Amino acid sequence: MTAHLDVLAFDGEPFDALLGSASPGEERLPAAHNEPEPPAEPRPDRDHPQPTASPAPRNEAAANLVADLIRDVRAELVATHLSAMAVQSALQRRALAALGRTRRNSGTTQPVKVAYTPATGLTVEAAPPGRALELPPPATTMSAFKALARTQVTTLDQAALAALARGEIAAVFGSAYDQHGDNSDVRLVSGAHANLTRVTELTRHGGSWHRGQLRAEYFAGTGDVPAAIELAWQAAQVFALQNGLHLCLAGSGFHAGTEQSEVDISAPIDGAGELILDVVSMDLIPRPWLRVRAEVRKAGAVVARVRDLVLEIREAPGTPVAPETGGVISTSFGRYNADGERALLNEFHMTHSARGDLGIALGPEFSAYAGRRATRMPNHGLQLCDRVMAVEGRRGDLTSAAARTEYDSPADSWYYAETANAAMPNVVYMETSLQSALLLGYFLGATLTAPDEDYSLRNLDGTATVLREVDLRDKTIRQKTQLLSTTVLVGAVLQSFSYELSVDGEPFYRGESLFGFFNETALANQNGLDNGAFVPTWFDAQRTPPAFRTVDVAARRAAPGKVRAAQGHLALLDTVDVVDGGGRHGRGYLRAVRPVADGDWFFAYHFHLDPVMPGSLGVEAVLQALQEWALDAGLADGLAAPEFVVPAGLPLSWRYRGQILAEDREMTLEVHIEDVQRRPGRVRVLAEASVWKPGLRIYELTGVAVELRDRGAEPW
Repeated sequence: MTAHLDVLAFDGEPFDALLGSASPGEERLPAAHNEPEPPAEPRPDRDHPQPTASPAPRNEAAANLVADLIRDVRAELVATHLSAMAVQSALQRRALAALGRTRRNSGTTQPVKVAYTPATGLTVEAAPPGRALELPPPATTMSAFKALARTQVTTLDQAALAALARGEIAAVFGSAYDQHGDNSDVRLVSGAHANLTRVTELTRHGGSWHRGQLRAEYFAGTGDVPAAIELAWQAAQVFALQNGLHLCLAGSGFHAGTEQSEVDISAPIDGAGELILDVVSMDLIPRPWLRVRAEVRKAGAVVARVRDLVLEIREAPGTPVAPETGGVISTSFGRYNADGERALLNEFHMTHSARGDLGIALGPEFSAYAGRRATRMPNHGLQLCDRVMAVEGRRGDLTSAAARTEYDSPADSWYYAETANAAMPNVVYMETSLQSALLLGYFLGATLTAPDEDYSLRNLDGTATVLREVDLRDKTIRQKTQLLSTTVLVGAVLQSFSYELSVDGEPFYRGESLFGFFNETALANQNGLDNGAFVPTWFDAQRTPPAFRTVDVAARRAAPGKVRAAQGHLALLDTVDVVDGGGRHGRGYLRAVRPVADGDWFFAYHFHLDPVMPGSLGVEAVLQALQEWALDAGLADGLAAPEFVVPAGLPLSWRYRGQILAEDREMTLEVHIEDVQRRPGRVRVLAEASVWKPGLRIYELTGVAVELRDRGAEPW
């Protein structure tokens, strides 16, 4: 390769296909995006000498015609050839420019070991090459980290950064971040070589991994590697504070993770510039932490990259993080609600109850369940209880007890985006209420009656009623749960509860439910709703197969009309078969079959080490079939702006006597239409339903109802 790569030229005359053998000229390619246009095509009659003409034919007119034709063909071929050369030159320049950019930005990768404690400060040491960390997949709406607190503050000036450095976190982000003196060691740490001067953007779900991104301005002195680390470290602290990671531990402080980081320096880091930080992963287990990658830029060019820097939040030595024996909680764990009331257990404990250390979640009696199939809360996006605020009762006393819990329902939660409803779907009403109830029974020690057994939790019966229509976006749902009874059997413990949910001081949902804790033997003996007998669907029981039509749910989901269809995780059905005038009541009959596979999303979220489809999703599938029938029957035609809501004032009852597992391969549901009711601006459909696994009827639902309303219509 020559030394002057910026000059590319064609050596020799353009080829002439009429004078010798040559490949046809290439077609001109469009100019590359953001690359300069190829130079203007040379005029062959002026910019290059012309080849010698062939001898003239005898007929002068014919000779002139042939000569002109040859000249035109030559000119076109030469122009085509030169155009191809211009494109080739542009492509070569583009490749060489990319090579130059790579050479300028790659630098030398230096493995480093970062250490930080509030006592020792930040240190950066060279380290031997380590094993590269596996990058996680981008977060989905279901797996995304749920911030412990939320704020409208997404930019920070120098004054705000200075306040964070003084530990005045609530003064910057709002009262939801107030720990009432429980976390005096958490503060933004400044650097010796470089500091952020302004945060220009903070997004919770941005960046390459959809887990969050921070953009900031900085000023650096000298010390390239330490400066790059300090900037990434400060940005990671700001992101952690804005997401409230510090709120779940009392007396906590920032620490560096034990993982090895890498720094890539390609130019000096000094003066002013921009930092862009992407959050790679974030969690509360075993303690709150996040892993980040960052780019340091000057004048728009990347001058340094920091990879896999891990920031942890740990409690001060000797600070309790879990209940004591007997479930006693004698100290604050650092979490307060919006009213300034101290939480007994918080998001940290709920996360451990779902997929971590049950001893941290509930107390040392539960540590023996590590690695075993044990009762757990659902995890990630299906975990719908955030805090236990109070428990009235004593561990081991299973006769009566009560609890108060809270769940924050952010407006950007996956279920608001994916439901066909105008507000919260029924599955979340059910799961929110049932999870808090099961947590009370578990905390009191229902499974400790036989600590050597591995118990699975299953919901058995329930009745619940929406009391009023309410928009729960960005609201805190407060629940009161009462333990009504406990029955201890061989291989099983049965508990019944009542519960009431409220928002802004007013109840909106009330119900009762029965749970069972089952060992492996008892779980295997489930024989369905009909004592093990096979009961066919109404459709299959007819002597002559009835005529039916099929509603294409998947097609409507792909091209929704006036009323949206369920999407994403809540897209539970693709088709619904309809028998007009069929069913037990002669008002209409619906049947749908849903395939079940190992990779269905809910098995990973419900439950850890004990995957089972939530019964509430089976109920949701029934409601979706009924919604699709209502639209197909034209019940929305008289409404100007129709939308689905969960009907208020109608009790929904369910009985579960079996479970949907991955090996079942399919779930079948049927719905019997009972009635269609109308009010001004509203239409209700009432029904009853059943759900089958292969060979066994396992769910029975009564009081099933969906409602279409005109936006702004008066309550029913």
